[in-house]
Amino acid sequence: MAKDRTEPEGNEELCPFSEQENGDCTVSITVVGASGELAKKKIFPALFSLYYEDFLPKNFVVFGYARTKMSDDELRNMIRETLTCRIDTRLIDARTCRENCQDMNHKMDEFLKRCFYHSGQYNSEEHFVELDSKLKEKEAGKVAHRLFYLSIPPNIFMDVVRCASLKAPSIKGRTRVIVEKPFGVDSESAGKLTRGLKQYLAEDQIYRIDHYLGKELVENLLVLRFSNLVFEPLWSRNYIRNVQLIFSEDSGTEGHGRHFDNYGIIRDKMQNHLLQILALFAMEAPLSLDAEDVRNEKVKVLKSMRPLKLEDAVVGQYKGHSKGDKSYPAYTDDPTIPNDSLTPTFAAVAFFIDNARWDGVPFLMKAGKALHTRRAEIRVQFRHVPGNLYKRKLGTDLDETTNELVLRVQPDEAIYLNINNKVPGLGMKLDRTDLNLLYQTRYPREKADAYERLLLDAIEGEGRSFIRSDELDAAWALITPLLKELEEKKVVPELYPYGSRGPVGAHHLAAKHNVRWGDLSGDDS
Repeated sequence: MAKDRTEPEGNEELCPFSEQENGDCTVSITVVGASGELAKKKIFPALFSLYYEDFLPKNFVVFGYARTKMSDDELRNMIRETLTCRIDTRLIDARTCRENCQDMNHKMDEFLKRCFYHSGQYNSEEHFVELDSKLKEKEAGKVAHRLFYLSIPPNIFMDVVRCASLKAPSIKGRTRVIVEKPFGVDSESAGKLTRGLKQYLAEDQIYRIDHYLGKELVENLLVLRFSNLVFEPLWSRNYIRNVQLIFSEDSGTEGHGRHFDNYGIIRDKMQNHLLQILALFAMEAPLSLDAEDVRNEKVKVLKSMRPLKLEDAVVGQYKGHSKGDKSYPAYTDDPTIPNDSLTPTFAAVAFFIDNARWDGVPFLMKAGKALHTRRAEIRVQFRHVPGNLYKRKLGTDLDETTNELVLRVQPDEAIYLNINNKVPGLGMKLDRTDLNLLYQTRYPREKADAYERLLLDAIEGEGRSFIRSDELDAAWALITPLLKELEEKKVVPELYPYGSRGPVGAHHLAAKHNVRWGDLSGDDS
C-alpha cells in the first residue's frame, strides 16, 4: 500500500499531520467486540498494516473491549496469531523477503506495545467509565480523538453508543463511531436504528461501514468515469443498452446458516454492496470530491429509482447436488435452518432509473450463493453499431458482438473492454477480443485490504466511502416493498442445484428486458 493519498479540498482530518509531528494530539481506537472473528481476521490486521506502512498518526493507542476476560498480553498474543508477513515472495528474492519479514516482526512488536484490553459489559456505564480512565492514562493529557469500532451484533449497538457517548467521549477532540452492517432489516428498523444513534451522536460522527466501498475497483469507479474523457460521452442511455451488477459465490452458507436465514441474499448483498456500487456507477459528477458532495449525488440516483415489486424479481434457493463422487448439501440440510425455510439464497432483480441520463436502461442485478463461480463485477453492454458494415462477417447473433466494458471487483481485479477485431491474415475474419487491464500484471504488488482503506478514512475524518442516513433510507425504500411482498405472499424460491448457474427464472427476467446475462456467455476473462 503506497503512501500517496490526495485529500479532497476542505477535508478535516481527525488528527492533522502537523499536530501529529508536534505531538499535540493522539488517536485512541477502541475495537468493541475485540474477541470476535471480524476483529481478529480483519480489524486488527488492518490496523497493523496501516502502522506498518506508516499511515497511522505518530501518537495512537488501540484498545480491545469485550465481555471475554482477557489480559493485555492475551490480547496481544491473539492479535499476533492473526498477523502474517505481508510480503509477496513472487516479487522479490528470498534474502530481501527475510529482511522485510524481520523488519515486520520488529514493527509488530512495536505495534503490540500500543494494544491494550479492557473487559466489560456492553450496557454498563460503569465499565465504560473504567475504559475512559484507561484511555486518559494512555492519552497523557494530549488532545485526544476517539474512534469506536462496533464489531458487535446490531441489537447491542445502542447500549454501546449510549455508554461510550455518555461516559467515554473525547472531551477536547472528536468522537466517531464505526457501525458494522446490517443497518436494519427494512425501512422501519433502519429508521429506528438511525433515530436511536442520533440520540447520542451527530450524523457526521456516524460511519456506517460497507467494506465493498473500500474495494480497489469500486474506489476506481469515480476515477474511471470522471478523469477519462473517452468514457463520459458514452455513459448514458444513448450508448449503453443495459448494465449488469453480478455477485456470485461458489460456496453455500455452511457455518453461518442461522445468521443468513434471518436476512437472505437480498438484504445481505443487494441492499448494501450492490446498490452502493450502482449509485456510484450511475451518479452525476459531484461538485467536488468532498464527502457530502459525493454522497449528495448518490442519494439523487437512489431517489430516482423505482421501488422493486415482485414482477421485477426472481428468487431462488440452492438444493442438494451430486457430481461424480462428491455430494453438495441443500440449503435446508443445515441443521440450524428450518426445513421449510423460504429464505432466498439467490435473487435477480431489474432496476430502472427515471432521470434524463438513464431513462429506459435496465440495471439488472443478481446475487447468489452456491453458484458455479466466485465473482463480483459490473458489465456494461453497449448498443449495436447502426448500419454495421461488417454485419455478415460478425454473424447473426449481434448480442455476441456488441462492445462490453467489464469491471471485475473480485477475484483478480481487472478492467477489460470487449471489441471486434480483424484476425491477421489475407481473409476478412473478425474476432471478439479484449483490451485488458489486469491489476496483478500492471501493478505487481500487494494491494490494500478494503478494511485498511476504510479504517484510514475514518481516522482521517473522510466520510466519502461511508453511508449517510438519507442514503440508507433511500436504499431501504427501494428494497422494502419487494421484501414485504415476498414475506406476505410466502413466495417459494425456485430451486437450483448447488454449483449451477442459478435458477432458470433469472434468464426469463433478463429476456423480459431484452438482456442476456454477460457472465453466462462462457467469457470468463
